[in-house]
Amino acid sequence: MHSTTVAVDLAKSVFELAISDAEGKITERLRLNRARFSAFFVQRPRCRVLMEACGSAHYWARCIARHGHTVELLPAQYVRRYVRRSKTDRADAAALIEAARCGEIRAVPIKNVQQQQVLAMHRLRSQWLSTRHRYINTLRGLLREFGIAIPLGARSARTLIAQHLAQPAEAVPAALRPLLIQMLGDFDQLEQRVVAVEGQIGSVTRDDEVVRQLRQIPGVGLLTSTALRATVGNIERFDSARRFASWLGLTPREYSSGERRRLGGISKQGDIYLRTLLVHGARSVLLAAHRQQLQGRPLDRLRQWALKCKQLRGHNITAVALANRLARIIWATWRHGRRFDGNWNASAA
Repeated sequence: MHSTTVAVDLAKSVFELAISDAEGKITERLRLNRARFSAFFVQRPRCRVLMEACGSAHYWARCIARHGHTVELLPAQYVRRYVRRSKTDRADAAALIEAARCGEIRAVPIKNVQQQQVLAMHRLRSQWLSTRHRYINTLRGLLREFGIAIPLGARSARTLIAQHLAQPAEAVPAALRPLLIQMLGDFDQLEQRVVAVEGQIGSVTRDDEVVRQLRQIPGVGLLTSTALRATVGNIERFDSARRFASWLGLTPREYSSGERRRLGGISKQGDIYLRTLLVHGARSVLLAAHRQQLQGRPLDRLRQWALKCKQLRGHNITAVALANRLARIIWATWRHGRRFDGNWNASAA
């Protein structure tokens, strides 16, 4: 079945293919348009297909796998190192064959339609939030030119801007006022879209047991749990909690040689969106723990550790360290299928 390997350099309309034998020697090269590429794997005997994990890769992987072929998606950042001399479509296809011979490079799991649907909703929400921030900052900057200072914070700024624009006696020119009101209306529409897409994410993943399980962990809400579920897919591919945290880029960057070991800041590898959600979730856990401490309410071991770390290292470093610990808790909760317990003790268990 794997005596033939087909490496595909994906594109929008023209696909470069390199076909190699069992020894990895390229025996044939093809350049196909979209229609011919779709029909290429229909009649071809079962083989191993290599592609970079890039745009449209998961779609083509599902289409090719339906015909009985074994499809492997390789991380693009690792395949790039095998490109010889100039970067061309032919060189990219050949690099896939060379990269597949390295046993240390792990294939990217193929996402199904459900996973891509949830991730697409997250991307839309992020884009609308970014546009909303740009709108409110533009309004704030324009009003500042007319002596109106608007404090930070999207919700409070929106209320104050609406109040200033509703007063005819304000210093805002009459010709500019309706344009600013229109932009403020666009801001409200973006707010409604964000709320609507969050509701759709919740309804699509309502019956997912893993999502319900992850939401029991502090700092992990609807967005974090659904994004993790859609991106990771199967937690079994991570054999330890440290590997999972390292995949998220939350472990220290290492630059060591010989007997000298040097550890720096976090590596920031992996998915930026997931890492951002976890860090923001850790910040919310820190703030909630601080309020509970001021109110004299009991704290579990996780929150006690977080507050002690905050006293020693500060808020920002503690937030990242707590995000690292939350990632490990997520792995343990998901992998072993148990409920979260902030006072869980490994030795006692």
